[in-house]
Amino acid sequence: MPEAAHDYPGDTAPGPRRGEDPAAPLRMHPRKMIPSLRALADEDRATAKKARASWQMFTIMAEFIEATEYLSEVRPAVSIYGSARLNEESPYYAKTVDIARLFSDAGFAVISGGGPGIMEAANKGAHAGKSASVGLNIELPHEQRGNPYQDISMRFRHFFTRKVSFVKNSDAFIVMPGGFGTLDELAEVLTLVQTGKSRHVPIVMVGSTFWHGLLEWFRHTLLPMGVISPGDLDIMKVVDDPHDALEAVYAFYETRETDAAIPSKEEMFYL
Repeated sequence: MPEAAHDYPGDTAPGPRRGEDPAAPLRMHPRKMIPSLRALADEDRATAKKARASWQMFTIMAEFIEATEYLSEVRPAVSIYGSARLNEESPYYAKTVDIARLFSDAGFAVISGGGPGIMEAANKGAHAGKSASVGLNIELPHEQRGNPYQDISMRFRHFFTRKVSFVKNSDAFIVMPGGFGTLDELAEVLTLVQTGKSRHVPIVMVGSTFWHGLLEWFRHTLLPMGVISPGDLDIMKVVDDPHDALEAVYAFYETRETDAAIPSKEEMFYL
């Protein structure tokens, strides 16, 4: 005998309830409440909410426009990611200065997050070199302070417009040791390249000892589970020496199948 329909705890999703014909038209649970600005009795409150959302959209658009105006012609460019907490006492700070100087003298503008630590080291090395030192600063309540080595300094209110500006304007990524923020930036770039939603650009991770555990996890956990493909491990390259970082970027572009300096019309819709 078919089980009768009941109101079970949590049974608020649209669709047939237990005991009903699965082919029956979808319907909402009578107790389910879906808030809408149009349903707000307080018209002033609804108007204020819409006004704030609209203003936020305009600030987002303004950040994209400003980034395009400042950065679209700053090419070629390399972005350097890394921890804000690694100061001048860290060997990675000095190594970042050397890497940034090499790229700057080779004709690459160097883009960093504009803050302290590895970001400062990147701007410091680039500032002493021949090419532009760019800082994409983020407004944070207590943490971020701009470093004094920026030839071009931009300030963002929104993390995601800043992230898009990094990816859209970079021809290579150098990833120094860092924490959650650096891992987030690394994972984002790997995902965009893996899925083909951005240009395929070199991703160079500096510090084989630091990155060893993560790469082993990729190889021995993610790969056997089938959640990444063997070719995904080739997206990144690990080096230790500053000169090897520059050579890795040169080698990548020397072995590319196409030399097109300007992306095709289809590719320009991607990052």
